[in-house]
Amino acid sequence: MASLALDLVLWLAGIRGHIPRFDDFRPAPAAPATGANYLVRVLAIMATVFAALSLAVWCTVWIAIRLL
Repeated sequence: MASLALDLVLWLAGIRGHIPRFDDFRPAPAAPATGANYLVRVLAIMATVFAALSLAVWCTVWIAIRLL
C-alpha cells in the first residue's frame, strides 16, 4: 500500500515518468557460452605443459648422451 501511495505522489509531482518501473528494464543480453572458452584454455595449458615436459626429457637425454 505504501508503494502505491509513493507511486501516486511521484506521479502527481511529475517525477514518475523519469523513474523506470520494473517492466521498463530491458532484458540483459545473453552471456556468451563460457564452456567452450574454458575447454580451449585447458587444452592450451595441457599442450604447453606437455611440450615443456617433452623438451625437458629431450634435453636430459641429450645431456646424458653428451656426457657418456
